[in-house]
Amino acid sequence: MVRVALLGMAHVHAGGYAQSVQRNADATITCVWDDDPERGRPAAEQYGAPYVSDLQAAVGRDDVDGVVVNAPTSQHPEVIGAALAAGKHVFTEKALTIRTRDADELVQAVRRSGVKFMISLPSRTRPETLFMRKVLDDGLLGNVATMRARIAHSAALDGWFKGGSAWFGDAKLAGGGSLFDLGCHTVDVMRWFLGEPESVSAMTTNFAKAYDIDDQCIALIRFKNGAIGILDVSWVHRAGPNTTEIYGTEGFVGTGYPGIGLHLQSRKLPQSDFEGTVLPRNLPKALPSPLEQWISAIARDEPMTITVEDGRNLTQLLEGIYESAGSGREVKF
Repeated sequence: MVRVALLGMAHVHAGGYAQSVQRNADATITCVWDDDPERGRPAAEQYGAPYVSDLQAAVGRDDVDGVVVNAPTSQHPEVIGAALAAGKHVFTEKALTIRTRDADELVQAVRRSGVKFMISLPSRTRPETLFMRKVLDDGLLGNVATMRARIAHSAALDGWFKGGSAWFGDAKLAGGGSLFDLGCHTVDVMRWFLGEPESVSAMTTNFAKAYDIDDQCIALIRFKNGAIGILDVSWVHRAGPNTTEIYGTEGFVGTGYPGIGLHLQSRKLPQSDFEGTVLPRNLPKALPSPLEQWISAIARDEPMTITVEDGRNLTQLLEGIYESAGSGREVKF
C-alpha cells in the first residue's frame, strides 16, 4: 500500500488527485499539509486524514511513502525539495517550477534521491497525442516544417479563479496566467514532438482584465531541427475549436476539428489502397494517467512515461516565452 501525503490543496485539480488516490487499490491518504489551514483542515476532514501544519513534519512522517504536490507553483522548489530530502516519492502538478534554474536543481535532487518522480502532463497519455507521435516516429510526415496548436477556455470571461484558487491570477505565485496554467499542455507536447528550441518571439495581453495577469498569448518558436511552432493560448474563449496541426514535407496530421476529429494525409501511405484524407479510428490505447503510473511505479516498479527532465524542459520554454513577451524581443535558448 502506497501511503500518500497531500502537500497543498491550492490547485484546482487537487481534489481530483485526492479522489484518484482514494480510488486506487494500491494507495491511501495518510495526512494533509497546507500552509493555509482554511484549505488544509477541510481537506483533511474530507479525506479522513490528519491535518499537519508543519511541512517538515508532514514529509518526515513514517507513514508517508510519497507526496502529491498541489501547492502554488512558486512553492514547488521548497515543497518538492523538502519531500526529496526526506526520501519521499513525488507526484506534482505542472509546472515543475517558475524558473529554469530551480528546475535544474530539482532535476539533480531527483537523480540523487533515486525516488519515483512524476509530473502531471496528461496530454502525453491520450490516444490522439500518441497517434500523432507515432506518425512522426514512423516518418509519415517527412521533415516537419510547422506545428500549430491552440488551447483555450473561458476562465477570464467567467472568473473561474477565486477564494482558494485566486492565486492563479497572481504572477508571483503562479508564474504566469493563461500560458503558464493552460498553455503548459500544448507547450509540453510541442517540445516533445519537435525537440530542442532555438529561439522564441512572443506576445501576451490582458484582454478581459479579470486578473492582473496574461489571459492571451501567442508564441513563435524556432526549433533546432528547423521547424517553427505556433502556440495560441487563451482564457478568453467563448466558442470554437482547440486544434493541433502538424505540417511536413510528406503530409499533414491534425486533430480538434468538430465533426472531423483526427485526420492524416501522407504521401508515405500506400497509394494503391486509397488517396486523400484518412480518418483513423483504431487509435493507440490511452496510457494510465500520470498519477496511476506513479502509484504503480512505487507499488510494483512499473515504468513511467514522463520524467523530471520533461518538467524541466517545459519550464525552460515557458520562461523563454515570458521573457520574450516582457522584453519585446526574440529570446535565444
